[in-house]
Amino acid sequence: MSNLLQLQGGAKHFGARELFREASFAINAGEHVGVIGPNGAGKSTLFKILIGHETLDEGQITRMNGLRVGYLAQEDHWVAETTVEAYLTGLLTPIWELRALAVRMGLTDEMFVRPITNLSGGYRMRVKLLHLLGSQPDLMLLDEPTNYLDLETLLVLEDFLLGFRGAFLLISHDREFLRRTTDHILEIEAGEITKYPGNIDDYFEQKALLREQLEKRALSLAARRAEILDFAARFGAKATKARQVQSRLKSLEKMETIEVKPVAVGAHIRLPTPETTGKSVLFVENVDLGYGERAVLSGVRLELQRGDHLGVVGVNGAGKSTLLKALAGEVEPKAGEVRRGFKVEIAYFAQHVADRLRPEETVLEEMGRFAARDVTRQEVLDLAGSLLFSGDDVEKRIRVLSGGEKSRVALGQVLLRKASCLLLDEPTNHLDFHTVEALTQALQTYPGSVVIVSHDRGFMSRVATKILEIRDGRADFYPGTYDEYVWSTQKGVMASDRASQISASRPSPVGIEKPPSGMKANFKEQKKSWEKDLRQVEKDLARIEKEVEAMKVEIERKSVELTTLTGAAAAVAAKELGLAQARVEQLESDWITRLETREDLMVKIASLLQ
Repeated sequence: MSNLLQLQGGAKHFGARELFREASFAINAGEHVGVIGPNGAGKSTLFKILIGHETLDEGQITRMNGLRVGYLAQEDHWVAETTVEAYLTGLLTPIWELRALAVRMGLTDEMFVRPITNLSGGYRMRVKLLHLLGSQPDLMLLDEPTNYLDLETLLVLEDFLLGFRGAFLLISHDREFLRRTTDHILEIEAGEITKYPGNIDDYFEQKALLREQLEKRALSLAARRAEILDFAARFGAKATKARQVQSRLKSLEKMETIEVKPVAVGAHIRLPTPETTGKSVLFVENVDLGYGERAVLSGVRLELQRGDHLGVVGVNGAGKSTLLKALAGEVEPKAGEVRRGFKVEIAYFAQHVADRLRPEETVLEEMGRFAARDVTRQEVLDLAGSLLFSGDDVEKRIRVLSGGEKSRVALGQVLLRKASCLLLDEPTNHLDFHTVEALTQALQTYPGSVVIVSHDRGFMSRVATKILEIRDGRADFYPGTYDEYVWSTQKGVMASDRASQISASRPSPVGIEKPPSGMKANFKEQKKSWEKDLRQVEKDLARIEKEVEAMKVEIERKSVELTTLTGAAAAVAAKELGLAQARVEQLESDWITRLETREDLMVKIASLLQ
């Protein structure tokens, strides 16, 4: 496996603040690496260093000769009249090839002549991905590419990354997205950069195992030191024991020192208990919503009850945010009525609510500005600490905060209101991985009502207990869980993708192309060929199942072995364990692929018999 890029002894400071020091890692061809770490740890800065927009204070970067790096930034500044075609012209890949790829991403010919700024956020992302492909990069750097994407575009992006044969580094707080698209994790935390094999789940498991082993070894050494010092204290004055005392003290000097670093501070969000309300929280009765002459939603009927955790889903532009604004009272219905239940108070977190913060106020002042009357200063400080504003951080002015920090302040404002109904529109955008996890856990047990819009599948799957789908100007409850909604959407996206690649021939009712007339005359030969393929697929399924069982036994053995190892041997064993777990993940993915192939072959064989 060839080495694309290597960082050695890297250090970066901003004034007195140190982002990382003595950092070293390598990226190899074909690796799909997730980059995680707290807000402000230096993830985006690292990307800017790798593309040459920032420089290292110490250390060096070695690149493969001719390395082509593609960079997908969080934000883009488009020239107003630049069309999609103009933006994609002049790249290494000819425009006609990019047009063919565009069909797979849901981009139409009509979009190619439109200014990019006229497209929705989801389609802009698809254009940016095409631009990246057109530059034919060996290594892609993607900084929070999932922010503000609807589920369908997120699935397109995921499919794109799964099929990308080059290497990429991906910054994301979306655990499910990282799990599906990456095979390594690069952690930036507490001034260090560490690379782990395996996906995000493997990372957490390896980190916990290594820390456990380190703590055991440190305790063992501490006990040994205490024993030696106790022996020296008891017998140091005795001439007959002097030689033994000196020998043991010398062994103490040679004893290794193990530093067990404190666990990085993580967010732990404590939601204030809301005031008890009546059973019904919100009534939406035959509501029409829109802006001017433009209709967005019509005939919306909804009753939100105490304790409901409602996830609102739909493509970008469908009207999700408009519905939440109407529930919050910020948009007046064109028809119908939105009413609140007895003693219901609403707290609304909008997508761009951080922009409403007062720049000259401190974190503490802004966070407590809308707090309930009975909230004390200490409770504000406690929540600020939960959201990673500790010590002097609460005295920082809003104007000096990062986007993620501002989002945490705005989130704190909402939570301190002790509202019985929370309306949260994309609350996880710009939050770091650990804060998203803390918010997820807090909302899961929140006794009040919640209405959520989010692209984060792991967050929505764990928090939302009911699903409201917005489609074609209507809002209807989805008859299933969020995971089932994602599955059905994914099937729809993949089916649409496949259909766009099929020629003008008419599809059969089951979605399989009808065999040409010449094939009908020789259907026995075709049936025989497909049956042969089917037998091979079934053999592959049996082989994979057998290998998975064997690998699971091996993983169990390695897990037990790891508990007896220390130091470098433990690190090597943990890496081997991660590789074994990654192999199982790959085998299970192969099993699913072959299972789908078997189903397709069975449908094809059945079509010949009709």
